[in-house]
Amino acid sequence: MTDYMVRATAANDFVRAFAITSKNLVEHAREIHHLSPVATAALGRTLTAALMMGSDMKGDKDILTLQFLGDGPLGGITATANSKGQVKGFVGNPDVVLPPNKYGHFDVGGAVGHGALHVLKDIGLREPYAGEVDIQTGEIAQDLTYYFAVSEQVPSVVALGVLTDRENEYKVKQAGGYIIQLMPDCPDSVISELEKNCTAAPSVTEMLDAGGSPESMLETVIGSLGMHVTEQMPVEFACDCSRDRVTKALIAMGAKELKSLIADGKPVTLNCHFCNTDYTFQVDELKEILKRAE
Repeated sequence: MTDYMVRATAANDFVRAFAITSKNLVEHAREIHHLSPVATAALGRTLTAALMMGSDMKGDKDILTLQFLGDGPLGGITATANSKGQVKGFVGNPDVVLPPNKYGHFDVGGAVGHGALHVLKDIGLREPYAGEVDIQTGEIAQDLTYYFAVSEQVPSVVALGVLTDRENEYKVKQAGGYIIQLMPDCPDSVISELEKNCTAAPSVTEMLDAGGSPESMLETVIGSLGMHVTEQMPVEFACDCSRDRVTKALIAMGAKELKSLIADGKPVTLNCHFCNTDYTFQVDELKEILKRAE
């Protein structure tokens, strides 16, 4: 199944929802960042959530960034998504290894630790919108549920999952999630029905591994409320870095710093944290860049 996301409404528009399957893009992130299994789960959940939240941005150039800045051994998570179904991200320590948690699952909470969740929305204003809440569990979905309730005052259900294949080098077997949100003045009967459905629903990875889709996941949790799919879009891991952009970054460093690099007499390699691509500049190239900076 290719990666894609759907948006839907239910209960006469008192409920809105997003659902996604993101197996391929999470596997791509695992490969390029050489992620450990627990790091794969942590980044995969965050990438998945960022895509759903980013799709709610209005402008083509709007950007949403999720940052989990915890004190755990993972060293933080950053994911950035736009409104067109593209996401990129990284973790501070891709090699982190922890024993399973008490439920026998990847200990994402232990890897993330305590700290703050930052949500940044760059919509072209002078300063981006910034929301911040304390990390509650580090398990990503629960923390985003808390963020929506406290920072945006939108009662929400966030469910995320990443399943890896222990028999095949921990490659990503399934990944996806959904977000269900209640609109103002939502009737109590709708809330009760949604709570019942969410409690009875299997996990995200169970539904996907049984052949489910974004639509069928939403059918499970809001189908009884009269679900209507309003949009479907492809999603992907995509980084907008390039050699030209890195060159501009070197120019922005200024002539003094460039002269120092040239004086070392060695090639300079800069790495894009988001896609782990290296850009190497020889000394002669640095001299040409210096001419542009002066």
